[in-house]
Formats: sequence, C-alpha cells, structure tokens
Amino acid sequence: MTLPLYLGLPMWANQDWLGNLYPRHAKTELLSDYAAVFSSVEGNTTFYSGTPKPETIAAWARQALPPFRFCFKLPASITHDQRLTRLEDAWAFLAALEPLHDRLGPTMVQLPRDFGPQELPQLEALLAAWPVHLPCAVEVRHPEFFHKGAAEMALNRLLITYSANRVMLDVRPLFSTPANGHVGLANAQQEKPKLPLHVLSTANYPVIRFIGHIDKTINSSYFTAWKDRLKLWINQGKTPFLFVHTADNRESPHMARLLYNALEEVTPLPPLGPFAGEKQSQLF
Repeated sequence: MTLPLYLGLPMWANQDWLGNLYPRHAKTELLSDYAAVFSSVEGNTTFYSGTPKPETIAAWARQALPPFRFCFKLPASITHDQRLTRLEDAWAFLAALEPLHDRLGPTMVQLPRDFGPQELPQLEALLAAWPVHLPCAVEVRHPEFFHKGAAEMALNRLLITYSANRVMLDVRPLFSTPANGHVGLANAQQEKPKLPLHVLSTANYPVIRFIGHIDKTINSSYFTAWKDRLKLWINQGKTPFLFVHTADNRESPHMARLLYNALEEVTPLPPLGPFAGEKQSQLF
C-alpha cells in the first residue's frame, strides 16, 4: 500500500508532545502512537548516532507497520567526515536497515555546507551504485548549488540521471521575521542555513522540509503555494514526502496537522488519526 503523500516530523521522541500527540505519562514505545497519526519521519538520529543496533531496528519494525515510511539520514561520519569517499560504509548502513526495507522512504544524503561542485564525482559514485529498489534524496547546502548556474545544472542533471530526489529545504517562514527575543526562534535561525528555495522534482519522491515559524499564520501563508505544487505532483503519479518543523518543534505536530488539513482542501488525502494525548484528555 502506498499513500498519495507522506507526512512527518523531524523526530518521534519529544517530551514536549506528552499530553497532546502522546498520552501525558507515556514513557516508552512512542513510535507506535506516532505512527498511528503520521505516515513518515525524518531519521535524524542516524545522522548523529550512526547505524542503530539490530534490536533497535527490530523494535522500530514492530511499532511502525506499513505503509509507514522511515526517511533515515546517512550518518554524518559518511557524509561529513569521510565526504562520501568510503562507500562501503554507506552500503553497510543500508544493509543493517534490511528489516525495514519495505518501510524506507527516501534515505537522505545531507551534505556539508562546503561540499561543492568539485566534489560532485563523489556524489555520482554514490548514486551510481545506490540500490535501485531503495529511493534516495540529496540535500545540498553549498551556495553554488543555488545560483542557477553551471554548478546547479550539473547537480540537477546528476540527480535526474540516477533518479535521486533533491531535498527542498523551505526556510522562508523561519527567517520571515527577527527572533525578537524568542529563544527557540533565535536558535533555529542560527542553526538552519539561510538558502533560497528552488522547487524542483528530480525523481518520483519529492522531499520537502518545511521549517516553520512560531507564528501559525506565517506558516500557513508560506504553505499556500505548496498546496497546488503538491497536488500537481500527486496527479503526476509522484509521491511527495512533507516534513514539518517549527522553530523549537513544540508545535510541530499541530502545525503538520494544520497544513495537512489545508492540503486536503485541494486534493483527496486519507484522514489523520487522532492524537493519543487528546483522546486521553477527552476521557477525563
């Protein structure tokens, strides 16, 4: 079973979501409650922590059943430390995830900010040998890939050739106002790269990382144009992945639901399940 669009958050374990997305006193196996609502998740934990233990992967497989999709990131040791020069480590990482291969969305290759045009041969070596049955998405951050010149053309041509998806990082809401003393907003503006948004689907699984503001009206305003674009891709037979962040991620579940409901206004989508914490509060 494949969904027309996969919706997710940057993580599933967040104590700020107790009492809304999760029951107030939930302690373990949050993923099962998460997967009852959202259909995908960014696997940021693998970027920082590397390959999960087999027992961890088995637990994830037990808690999140198809059609759920994990979008793990290649570990930073592969993309940042080795700069894609030891591909055997990438294949070992994908092999370790074999119990989840029927639940993998695009595995994300997040490249360093200084990974520029001269290193495209390393990226091509990775994509040329990438397993054809596993989708891949590439996130670049070097400024040369956003100038619509020769470097960006070469990158896009490479992604199209190997059916790799270009991750679209939409930080416009995040940087739409000064932080004005809001710590979460200030931290997010410091951490996220301020790059222009280039909307381009280079393969069948467009990946959008929507980095929201603390103001819901700002987020909704910037999302308006995405509605028609996502509808177009769905009608073309593509399967978009939409990941919703907010500045401190406290409101990410609610913001994702709000944007999903807005998208439902223009294209048919399966309904989201209720938040477990909200159901619990209604009982009392």
